[in-house]
Formats: sequence, C-alpha cells, structure tokens
Amino acid sequence: MSGHSKWATTKHKKAAIDAKRGKLFAKLIKNIEVAARQGGGDPAGNPTLYDAIQKAKKSSVPNDNIDRAVKRGSGVEAGAAEYQTITYEGYAPGGVAVLIECLTDNRNRAAAEVRTALTRNGGQLADPGSVAYVFHRKGVVIVPKAQPSGDATEDSILEVVLDAGAEEVNDNGETWEIVSEATDFVAIREAVQQAGIDYDSAEASWVPNLQVPLDLDGAKKMVRVIEALEDSDDVQDVFANGDIPDDVLALLDDED
Repeated sequence: MSGHSKWATTKHKKAAIDAKRGKLFAKLIKNIEVAARQGGGDPAGNPTLYDAIQKAKKSSVPNDNIDRAVKRGSGVEAGAAEYQTITYEGYAPGGVAVLIECLTDNRNRAAAEVRTALTRNGGQLADPGSVAYVFHRKGVVIVPKAQPSGDATEDSILEVVLDAGAEEVNDNGETWEIVSEATDFVAIREAVQQAGIDYDSAEASWVPNLQVPLDLDGAKKMVRVIEALEDSDDVQDVFANGDIPDDVLALLDDED
C-alpha cells in the first residue's frame, strides 16, 4: 500500500490549505455530527467522536463549528440531518478498484454524483461485491515523523504500538502509517498518546490486499477519478488499489 498511501498522505496534507477548505470542513463536521448521534456527545466515552474531533482540529476546523456539530448530533441543538452511510464500488481506468464511502441525506443524489464522477473520467460503477473483496477493513493511525520532542523513528514507534495490536508500520515519507485490525486502532491511538507522541489521524479504513502498479499516465487517471469523486459533498472517503511508485509520485508532485 506504500505508493498510494504516500500519495494520499500528500493530498491530505495539502487539503487543509487548498481552495476546497470549506468543502473539507463540511465533511469533517458531518463526521462529527454522525459520531455524536451514534455514540453520544461525550468524546471521553465515544472514541469515534473523539477521533472525528481530533481529525477536524488537525485540519483547522474552528472549535465553535465542532461544538455546534456535537450538539446537533447529540440532540442538544436542533438542525441535524438524517445521514445514511452508503458504499459504492467502481473502477478507475486501467482496472484500478475504487471503494467510495458516502454520507448523505439523499441516496439518489449521491448515486448520481458518484456515477457521473466515474464515467466522466473514464471509470465506471461496479456491481456490489465486485470490488469490495480487494479491500480489508483495517485500523490506520498516522503519526508524523517530526515530533515536538524530536523525530519519531520506526523502532520508537514499534516499541510503543506492538503490544497494542499493531500489525505493521509503513514509511509514508513524512509520516508513519500504523496498520492494525479495525478494532485495535483506538488502543494504538491511546498507546501513542500515552507515550507523548503526536498523531495526525486514527480511524478504520479500507486497505487494499491486492494492488495495481501504475505508470505516470495511469496515476494521473486514478488521481483524476478520486478528485472528481471527492468533489461531491456526499462522498466522505475514496479508497483505491492503484500503487504509485516513488518515482512516479515525484513526477506527480512536480506537476502540482
């Protein structure tokens, strides 16, 4: 997963400062609202809400926006929407498998926007089950190498997270990606915090177990599809099994 993860990490890092900040904020707020509705408004007793709030703070979402989302979701304030979680499956050009997670209050609109984003960029919607088998549900915790107390090394991270259930630690350039079973990422996040290590995000994610290596043209096409999908307000996350080698990733970064 290394190549695509590095690309994804780069895109996430840029997301907080790019022109789509408002759109990103809206998606993070939606996550908080849904987490508060499902598990209550107290982050101490609702790990999903805790991590949704932390992710929003890392992306500079104002505290007032976060507080209002928690209140709407937990029913303290009115105005919460009825969101549904829907997962669509599809293909980007070159046979790259794509899993699209939506959080929407309008199923028909979400389906139409996903189909349009795929087909306009050379991809296609797939039947349920035809792509999902390519991915495993995993816990993913992202830790920046640069820490207030000095750079975090692979050995120092492993020492902290192995007993908490970590399966592997991947080098994503400026960050470490800690992969575990989906049920273990909260324990890993807590172990990281107790060790005084800063982290960027902690969540359950879809990780490909089979990857398609991409050249520059294939990488551009996959990125185009992912960005078109992410442009939809209903799309929360997009996962793909295209693997972008380091040299191709460098060429992509040069073109940005």
